[in-house]
Amino acid sequence: MLGNAMEWYDFGIYAYMAVTIGKVFFPSGNDTAQTLSSFATFAAAFLVRPLGGFFFGPLGDRIGRKKVLAITMLMMASGTLCIGLIPGYGTIGFVAPVLLVLFRMLQGFSAGGEYGGASTFIAEYAPDKRRGFYGSFLEFGTLIGYILAASLVTLLTAVLSDHELRTWGWRIPFLVAGPIGVIGLYLRLRLEESPAFAKVMEQSAATEAEAQGGEHGNETVREFKRIFLGQRRAMVICIALVAAYNVNDYMLLSYMPTYLSDTLGYDETHGLLQIVVVMIVLLTVIHPLGGLTDRIGRKPVIITGCGGFMVLPVPCFVLIKQGDLVPIFIGLLILGLVLVCFLATMSAALPALFPTEIRSGTLSVSFNISVSLFGGTTPFVAEALVDGTGNDYMPAFYMMLAAAVGLAAALAMTETARKPLMGSPPAVETVEEARELVAAQR
Repeated sequence: MLGNAMEWYDFGIYAYMAVTIGKVFFPSGNDTAQTLSSFATFAAAFLVRPLGGFFFGPLGDRIGRKKVLAITMLMMASGTLCIGLIPGYGTIGFVAPVLLVLFRMLQGFSAGGEYGGASTFIAEYAPDKRRGFYGSFLEFGTLIGYILAASLVTLLTAVLSDHELRTWGWRIPFLVAGPIGVIGLYLRLRLEESPAFAKVMEQSAATEAEAQGGEHGNETVREFKRIFLGQRRAMVICIALVAAYNVNDYMLLSYMPTYLSDTLGYDETHGLLQIVVVMIVLLTVIHPLGGLTDRIGRKPVIITGCGGFMVLPVPCFVLIKQGDLVPIFIGLLILGLVLVCFLATMSAALPALFPTEIRSGTLSVSFNISVSLFGGTTPFVAEALVDGTGNDYMPAFYMMLAAAVGLAAALAMTETARKPLMGSPPAVETVEEARELVAAQR
């Protein structure tokens, strides 16, 4: 959880600094053009996330979840730190945005192995009857990372002038990534491999020996076929669920501060502060809701979230467009409470779609394809729709469309709560639970 928080702190600060970054790296007389350019760079990181998923996912199935999680942490922190060191456009010209895109792509490549590896790790360690509760810790960490990023950016925008923020203040959150990355790397190196993966490694020792003996290329082809031919239905369901989840997640937690300031003319600091408060509220809800999914199932909660996003975005945007503190906060909070239906379930539901021996690979690939196409492009698409149509409700319509896709996938998925992971033996929490399980099978 702590490692994930540090990883997504790195990724979140770019979203919250998007407007300022646009002014530093994309000089233009048009504020909208600068913001769109900044969000296009934000989306660029997501274009390479499938490549990261293709690379790190299967790698995690071969060398272990722990090593991949350490590598992705190191790469993410390095990319973020380097962004904070890039001179602006006024100093080195077009080289500045080129370097920005390159380091954003490094972030995206590392993020491609983050979610699949981390959610797989937690799912394989968790007991079957409490996988929802333990899985919710992953997104708890994501929220912590976003809160840290948004809080620091809020503080900087409150105490620094616009000129100070553009000239040097924007670098501070990125430079902080260095020591944060060292802490995260230490935490992840302290992990041990999950028992489920260790068992699979024991069973596949002969296969690995053959691959090391010169058949690695053939093994790679076979692995590719297993991922894309044997798991097509599960991957389509995963892609659709992730699309619904990520469009609404990035719309609320990443794009909304820009929507409030640029589209509605709302104070940027107040907008960020309200997003922070909403995320803090979600922190108090995510674990109880994750535990609830262990009792009533993942599907009812996911379906509730999809249904909420199909009917509530327009009323919430009506409140947000009032432009006053209380209506804006109520609108954001309602959307946040619907979003937590995804936050509390996805880390447990998605890994359970795939078998243990290829879980990291299949999950990473399908998750990152969806995030690349729908999640990372959300701020850019939303801003472009608003600017192109002049309709301030376009983000709400986009959220509703994504939710409809997610609802279809949720109805098609198989319930996995309180059941062993596919390809793994039952996982229990206590000796008494193990004895009950053995007695029930006799």
